[in-house]
Amino acid sequence: MKLTKELLEQAGFGPVKEDHSRGLDHGAWVPLMLMYPDADIPVCQLSVQTGRDGTYHYNLGKALAPLREEGVLVLGSGSATHNLRKMGAFDAPVPHRRRPWLSIRYEDANRYEEKAPHGRVAHPSPDHLYPLHVALGAAGDAAKAEQIHQCWTNATISYASYRFTTNS
Repeated sequence: MKLTKELLEQAGFGPVKEDHSRGLDHGAWVPLMLMYPDADIPVCQLSVQTGRDGTYHYNLGKALAPLREEGVLVLGSGSATHNLRKMGAFDAPVPHRRRPWLSIRYEDANRYEEKAPHGRVAHPSPDHLYPLHVALGAAGDAAKAEQIHQCWTNATISYASYRFTTNS
């Protein structure tokens, strides 16, 4: 937590406020409970800033890039699509099969409304997409995306998961 705060403040994102009274958001604890069921790793959660844009969140991720050298996993979670207003039954078919972004680039994620088919339907507001911006920034410009999981529920919620790898 201390290094995260230092990196963010050094990059001009300060002052960084810490709130030790708040538990983990479901966007953090759900994937962590599946990845680390013994809950035996330290976790530091950052809040998305809904009043800011994708570039802000990408730059926030870039500020956190040195954490990779410390063996820290930067996990961006929020569901690849997340439109609860159009949610169907759990096993309802997906009305618009969205093509996965196999070569996810920041420019595409930042302009998802025009670049992704049905982007506005998939994300009526960008707050669930901002963690992707942070992860892309932390991965670095040379990062390659690899899709490691894909499934859908409720006609509109995709659980596509990507791993970003670099040569560094």
